[in-house]
Amino acid sequence: MKSLLGAAVGAFCVAAPALAETPAAIVEDVQGKVDGVEFMDYVAAGKIIKLGPKASITLSYLKSCLRETISEGVVLVGAEQSTVQLGEVQRAKVPCDTKAAQLSDREANQSAATTFRTMRPDTKAAPSRLPTLYGVAPIVQAKSGSTLVIERTDGKEPTISVALKSDVMTRGKFYDFAKAGKSLTPGGSYLASLGTKRYTFQVDASATAAPTPIIGRLLRLE
Repeated sequence: MKSLLGAAVGAFCVAAPALAETPAAIVEDVQGKVDGVEFMDYVAAGKIIKLGPKASITLSYLKSCLRETISEGVVLVGAEQSTVQLGEVQRAKVPCDTKAAQLSDREANQSAATTFRTMRPDTKAAPSRLPTLYGVAPIVQAKSGSTLVIERTDGKEPTISVALKSDVMTRGKFYDFAKAGKSLTPGGSYLASLGTKRYTFQVDASATAAPTPIIGRLLRLE
């Protein structure tokens, strides 16, 4: 088995092209011995992951919205799905919006003056154009030490203000509304503020409080 595993890794090393370290997928779950990755890590295309006996990993792809549960073997991360040798993979397409899951560095780093036009009471953004989350409890990627403010823009709702301290964040950079017992309203449109940065999004009208894949409720603000 070890020789087969080594051969599989060797084949992947030859086949894997040199790619930029742009995140292709996020690790939603790790069970057992998995080399080189942890829960909530981003992985780039070309990354090779070795899974030990009875080990498994769940990857969700940011571009294709494919969610893969892989058991044992060797995994070569692709741009939209994995290639697996000596293991088993189960794939499912899940509701997600690449606009929410792949907020670009340019969008994340520009000031409010250039990325967001102030929304007046008589002005509504077209909901169809807003990045959409498919769970009422977002997972927000942001820097610890900052303050996250979320306001509803298409109706009245209490403003949510959260001090992003490291002890309330997963891996020091993800704030999970579900763990904090907070939620938004299905069908609502929102403005997220992080310092001088602004980002608008909406919650899908059919979103529920039931557990949903991370990729469907991930909002990358940093």
